[in-house]
Amino acid sequence: MERKVKILGTGKYLPKQQVTAEELEKKLRLPPGWVAKKSGVRVRHFVTDETSAKMGAIAAQRALEDAGLSFSDVDCLVCASGTSQQEIPCTAALIQEEMRQSKSGVPCFDINSTCLSFVTAMDVLSASLAMGCYQRILIVSTEISSVGLNWGQKESCVLFGDGAAAVVIGRTPEAETSRILASRMQTYSDGAHYSEIRGGGTLIHPGEYAKGREADFQFDMDGRKIFRLTSQLITGFVERLLDAASITRQEIGLVVPHQASGMAMRIMGNKLGFAGSHMMNIIENHGNVIAASIPMALHEAIVQKRVNRGDIMLLLGTSAGLSLGGLLLEY
Repeated sequence: MERKVKILGTGKYLPKQQVTAEELEKKLRLPPGWVAKKSGVRVRHFVTDETSAKMGAIAAQRALEDAGLSFSDVDCLVCASGTSQQEIPCTAALIQEEMRQSKSGVPCFDINSTCLSFVTAMDVLSASLAMGCYQRILIVSTEISSVGLNWGQKESCVLFGDGAAAVVIGRTPEAETSRILASRMQTYSDGAHYSEIRGGGTLIHPGEYAKGREADFQFDMDGRKIFRLTSQLITGFVERLLDAASITRQEIGLVVPHQASGMAMRIMGNKLGFAGSHMMNIIENHGNVIAASIPMALHEAIVQKRVNRGDIMLLLGTSAGLSLGGLLLEY
């Protein structure tokens, strides 16, 4: 369904600490060049004293400033992340607190579809905007992956970084053309256990954390199985999304993919017929920042003027579940 929704402003925050591929090679006793070759990541950022809420608040304030707005101009704050700062309350409430807006009454809640959380939030919340439930919404994706990595899984642990990104969306003025053309999400739970953290919920409660069970509370991923299942599904998924909007590949100015890995993005681009210049790639100096990857890449595309008003963009990714998600929009 087409929705008259406009991106009003974007912002991002990266932690102060940079971690290079060379540093990880020393930590993991890997040969020189191994990390960059396997992951495509040369520099990623890890938190020191930052929390998810603090990073999210900074990115949110920057997005508001970019939009020429203040917090009082938004009427909903949503955290769209794959990781949370606490089990309770929602991270969005903690971001509101960090922004010193605790008495504002602005509704706060979280949306979590892991790496696709931002795309899911844009899809769901744009419908709320189109219906007139809200006028402007602040979406924040803030992720700390570094605390939950399994350093025994060398191919996955070198991919990830920490950071936050935020986007302000609002209803499009009558004379303008910004809009969401189509959206789609499909889930194939055959792959539900290809990417997971088993511990921390009600299945394996934190109270059960004990020596010998550390792996249940760390990120566990079978990248090869995820890649095989995604490869079988992605072409048909994108074709159905394009058909829903009556858009051809040639009309898409820029693809903003989830920054899963350098190799995954190259192969996906080739498989879908999108040349390298049509793929927004920031993984080299950001890493895979889970749900923040797509809004970070979107922010960089706008800052670097890779996209202009009126251009058609495709936000595209996969997430644990296994889910595929995409959103076509006219910027």
